[in-house]
Amino acid sequence: MGALKPWHIAVLVVVLILLFGAKRLPDAARSLGRSLRIIKAETKSLHDDDRDLAEKADAQSGYQPLPPQQQQFAQPQQQPVAPPVDPVQRVREN
Repeated sequence: MGALKPWHIAVLVVVLILLFGAKRLPDAARSLGRSLRIIKAETKSLHDDDRDLAEKADAQSGYQPLPPQQQQFAQPQQQPVAPPVDPVQRVREN
């Protein structure tokens, strides 16, 4: 396989003109250019979105909550708790 030579390009241009016509080729080239610009803009926005997400992830991973402050509150008085009663034993007693 060799590189493209000038006569290869000339033959390709002649075939394209015969297939599509001289009037349709500029429109096709314009459409191709628009499509390439759209693709370029979309890939750039995807790259920017990825970078923004990475920056947010870095910012969140660096987040450390403040240590809880030691507050001293009065301890509420605990009520005495009755010992647990077995329900089966209670039925047998009655």
